Amino acid sequence: MHAQASAHPASPTRARMRNTAVVLTLGAVMFTVGAVGLAPVNGGAPEPAVHLSPPRGTLAALQFRVRHTPLDSGAWAALGMSYVQQARTTADPATYGRAEKALRRSLTVQPADNANAQIGMGALAAARHDFPSALNWARKATRSAPYNPVAYGVLADAYTQLGRYPASYQAVQRMNDLRPDAPALARASYTFELRGRTGEAAALMRRSLDAASTTGERSFAHAVLSTLALQTGDPRQAYREARTGLRDAPGDSALLEASARAQAALGRTRQAIADYQAAIAVAPLPHYLLGLGELEQSLGHTDQAEAQYAVLRGQETIRRSGRTPADTDAILFEADHGSPAQAVTMAQHALKTRGFIAVHDACAWALHRAGRDREALRQADQALALGTRSALFLYHRAVIRHSLGDDAEARADLEAALRTEPHFHPLHAPAARALLRRIDTTP
Repeated sequence: MHAQASAHPASPTRARMRNTAVVLTLGAVMFTVGAVGLAPVNGGAPEPAVHLSPPRGTLAALQFRVRHTPLDSGAWAALGMSYVQQARTTADPATYGRAEKALRRSLTVQPADNANAQIGMGALAAARHDFPSALNWARKATRSAPYNPVAYGVLADAYTQLGRYPASYQAVQRMNDLRPDAPALARASYTFELRGRTGEAAALMRRSLDAASTTGERSFAHAVLSTLALQTGDPRQAYREARTGLRDAPGDSALLEASARAQAALGRTRQAIADYQAAIAVAPLPHYLLGLGELEQSLGHTDQAEAQYAVLRGQETIRRSGRTPADTDAILFEADHGSPAQAVTMAQHALKTRGFIAVHDACAWALHRAGRDREALRQADQALALGTRSALFLYHRAVIRHSLGDDAEARADLEAALRTEPHFHPLHAPAARALLRRIDTTP
């Protein structure tokens, strides 16, 4: 039975508008890296006459292979994809250059119908937040290999980040029609999560977990199930999912971060800090740093919070030097801990090539912090247009509505946010309760 990702298409109004760090569970490159893999290395060149080699499938093995079979386009494509994965898990953007070099070498060896390299280039473009290019490469891949489900996964990811949701649902459906495996079912789950249908999203992610054939696929499923449990106000289940995944993959940074958020929601702040620190030791990703910094700030640990923020500022300097669009974490950090005006500029630049609803939310918050609430409300409405269950999005819109004098609608959003996820943020959840009390006691 196929997952019916497009069985309930969004209405035209909802279809206008969600990687992640409420990047709503996932992140900019939702499933392109890690949860899917390229086809096995092809046999386009003879095996090298060598008896000892690294284990097949490792980065070292792929490097070994291309040295000895430089005309194997599949090996170059697989090596490029491995570098993309390495960059995503280590937060080392320099690795993207090595990825592009390997992928373009594959395309030089096999210029036509090279779906593996085209898929890799799509993943690379998405990792760099160049979603129009990701879409272009994904379309090339589906033309080269119309029955390759992985190509449709890359296509779905690009459409999602561009805000073209009905098209993304169709791509996910096609992926499931071709092969309803763990990555396909995970994407189907996400189409329901986007629309706030967390029960159906969790059921499909549980099916993805059952179908998982690798540690990476199982880890991914547990991390998503943990976040979905938080979104339904069940931090204990969120913690159980994260720890179950960590038994199988103790160094998985996404699971460590999921455990940290669950621990924080349960009031176990010491354990939450330890889990965040462990995640950052594996990969200093911006949403891990921001999560830990704001948790430390909520506890009055100013120096510890500032240490995380200093790293974030350094990462932002590197991003600007590369002229890549800002992610939502960077925009929200700048809005709350830097210059709101600069945050608005960052958000508006990101929206030019990424119409994802999480970017609309970040833009809304930046505009509010810059005192531009009427513009902010339009962006906040777009962020919630699909019906996504995000307590943070609802809180942002509530504050904007309150600033505009609409306390009735602000109260509704605050109540919905706290009902959805009572401990959604170490700073904003207490602020939401305080604002609700003020509204309720205002004559």
